[in-house]
Amino acid sequence: MDIQHLVDRLEQTLNDSRRLPLTAYLLVNEDQIFSIVDQMRVAVPEEIKRANRIEAEKDRILAQANEEADRIRELARQEAEELVSRDSVIQSARQRAENILERARRDGDALRNDADAYVVEVLMKLEE
Repeated sequence: MDIQHLVDRLEQTLNDSRRLPLTAYLLVNEDQIFSIVDQMRVAVPEEIKRANRIEAEKDRILAQANEEADRIRELARQEAEELVSRDSVIQSARQRAENILERARRDGDALRNDADAYVVEVLMKLEE
């Protein structure tokens, strides 16, 4: 029996008791009162045990939720690192491509300048 029910029974027993006229005293059935008090003594430890079980279950659920949150945070961190790594690889590849294109432009310009100079030189020799 739960403690709340026993408190309600005790209150009802006191409400049903007779009052002594012109006083605040009640005539109560001693056996009924002591019976309810004895049941309360038994019920209180059971209520405490139940509360402790509920508290332990709450702690277990919170610990499990914290572990899950830690796991999710770690996965998110790993995924972020992977994305950053991929992004840095892409940036590095783009930079290398730009460097290669710039070198090709310079080499092409140098080759064109050399060819122009050669043509001018050959034309000069032909005019002589």
